Amino acid sequence: MNEKTDGVRRGRGSERDLDAMDRKLLGVLVEDATTSYAELGERVGLSPPAAHERVKRLRRSGAIRRVAALIDPEATGKTLLAFVHVDTTGWGKTTALMAIESHPEVEEIHSVAGDTCMLLKVRTESTHALEGLLARLYDTPGVKATRSYVVLSTYLERPVQPGVTREWPARVKHA
Repeated sequence: MNEKTDGVRRGRGSERDLDAMDRKLLGVLVEDATTSYAELGERVGLSPPAAHERVKRLRRSGAIRRVAALIDPEATGKTLLAFVHVDTTGWGKTTALMAIESHPEVEEIHSVAGDTCMLLKVRTESTHALEGLLARLYDTPGVKATRSYVVLSTYLERPVQPGVTREWPARVKHA
């Protein structure tokens, strides 16, 4: 039962057998995907053709899904970042609720475990625009409540990183 569900990969299979060199290449590319193969190879210790072949393999395997520009929110005027918890009656993922993705302010939609059903990451131009998006959510059949968390400052926001923490610190036992 290693089927993909809703685009979410589970278990260790998501690593796609990346070796240390693949991770180095991905580390450089996640910083700047426009890096030339010559510079990429130089930074990780490969010839440009070898770097190119590895990147092609990473694309074919799906480890690199796509290349996209990361846009500065201020350039678009969308400076208000919020996370919205959506509580629904029954299972949250309905066609009506998923239609919220048609709004460009909605950056991410997650089905989550815990005290809420869905978690949205949204970026709007103002509190007025956020209020309009929330009104649209409340007009959606099955939505019974929302809780919004407006971000005051962002200290870290980054795409998926290729590295993996191999060893976590041991828990400290309190006496």
